[in-house]
Amino acid sequence: MEETEWLAERFEQHRPRLRAVAYRMLGSLAEADDAVQDAWLRLSRSDPDQIDNLAGWLTTVVARECLHMLRSRRHRREESFAAQLPDPVVVPDGDLDPEQEALLADSVGLALLVVLDRLGPAERLAFVLHDMFALPFEEIAGIVGRTPAAARQLASRARRRVTNAEVPLPGPDLARQQQIVDAFYAAARAGDFDALVQVLDPDIVLTTDYGPDGRPAVTRGAAAVAQLTRAPRGGRLRPVLVNGAPGAMVTVDGQPVAVLVFTVVADKIVAIDTIREPGRVCRAAAVLAENAADTAVTSPAPEGSQG
Repeated sequence: MEETEWLAERFEQHRPRLRAVAYRMLGSLAEADDAVQDAWLRLSRSDPDQIDNLAGWLTTVVARECLHMLRSRRHRREESFAAQLPDPVVVPDGDLDPEQEALLADSVGLALLVVLDRLGPAERLAFVLHDMFALPFEEIAGIVGRTPAAARQLASRARRRVTNAEVPLPGPDLARQQQIVDAFYAAARAGDFDALVQVLDPDIVLTTDYGPDGRPAVTRGAAAVAQLTRAPRGGRLRPVLVNGAPGAMVTVDGQPVAVLVFTVVADKIVAIDTIREPGRVCRAAAVLAENAADTAVTSPAPEGSQG
C-alpha cells in the first residue's frame, strides 16, 4: 500500500469523530465537512512520522479551523443581524450508521446547538472539547491561545450559560415520544382543536427558519400553535429522526418543503422547530433519498412550515 493510501485509510478511521467535533462547534454540516477536509489537506502535506498522536493532531487542526470559522461568522452576523437554526441531522426512522451515531451522540439536539450558538467562539470551543470530548485543558489552551486556567474558566462560563438556558431534554423513550407526535397529527387531521391543545405544552414554542435573510419566526402558546396547524393541499409527511428526535420531512406535490423536529417532554410537545430554507431542506431530502423507499403518509403540518 502506498503511503498516501495508508494515510488516507488512517484519516478515514478518524473522520466520524472529527465531523462530530466540527458539527458541535459549528452547527453546520457543510462547514463541518469543510473543516474536516481542511484537516485532510494539512495532513496530506505533512510528514506523518513527525506526528506522535494522530487523533490529537487532527482534533487540534479541526478545532482551530472551527474557531476561525466561528470568529468570521460572528463578524458577519454582527453586520447582517441574521440568525438561523442549526443544520439538522436527518436520517430515516431506523438504525443509524457509525458516522450518524457519532454526530448524534450525547443527545446533541437542535435546542442545545441553539444555546451553543450564543456562546463566544472561545467559550464554545472550550466547552465542546472538554465537556463533550474530554480533551484536557492543557490541549485546549494551546488552541485558544490562553493558559490552561483561562481555558478552564471559558468552559466553566459556557457550562453555566448552557445550564441556565434550561434546554428541554426529552426522555429516553423515543417510541413514546413518537406516539405523542402521532397523536398531534391525528388531532390535526381530524380538525380537533381541543385534542391538539391537549398534546401541546401550554408554553410550546414553534420556530420557523426561512434562511439567512431574516430571523426565524416564533409562535408561542398551545392555542396559537394549534390555530396554525392545517393540512396542506398535496402535502405528505415522511417520519424521520432529526438529531435523534421525532421529526418529519414534509413534501407538497412531491417537492420537499420543510423539515420538522419535535421536542417531547413528559408526554407534551414543548417545541416544534421547522426549517424552510430550500437549500437545507433539499440537502436533507437528498440524504433520505439514498436510503430505503419513501414510506410517506398523508399528514398536516404546522402552517408556519408551509409558507
